[in-house]
Amino acid sequence: MMQGTTILTVRDKNSVVVAGDGQVSMGNTIVKQTAKKVRRLAEGKVIVGFAGSTADAMTLFERLEAKLKEYNKNLLRASVEMAKDWRTDRYLRRLEAMLVAANKEITLVISGTGDVIEPDEGIAAIGSGGPYALAAAKALARNTDLGAREVVEKAMHIASEICVFTNENVLMEVIDLEAG
Repeated sequence: MMQGTTILTVRDKNSVVVAGDGQVSMGNTIVKQTAKKVRRLAEGKVIVGFAGSTADAMTLFERLEAKLKEYNKNLLRASVEMAKDWRTDRYLRRLEAMLVAANKEITLVISGTGDVIEPDEGIAAIGSGGPYALAAAKALARNTDLGAREVVEKAMHIASEICVFTNENVLMEVIDLEAG
């Protein structure tokens, strides 16, 4: 499991939200509190969040962006093709990061071991605070009438209270599923 962050995505009937905290740690020291770990790709149609090495994640963002162009913004196909390259390419397989990617149709967790996983219930999390955010988000989504944005806000807050590598400076990106 990648340490040092929390990335959470929640999908409901109206929207998909991807959020990441802003903390960057080196060992036991916080060196930055407002990092941007969530980005938009494919002309804003895809939201991607990362956990792990920043330089490695930027390389993966570039690779995924290229695959999205190659496969006409088809997130599933682009992710599978990138994961194949990531697993088999000598340089890429040394990259230490994980990605969560979402568009209007699908949410995926992508790893360097070749995993491209569509999570149950449209909820996924990665990073050191991921298990806490995931548990909180699932409980909130199942037992309240909150929308995706509110579930993410509350779950990220809970993760920040538990994980020392996660803070409350959360950056959220939202795709409205009802917009044309």
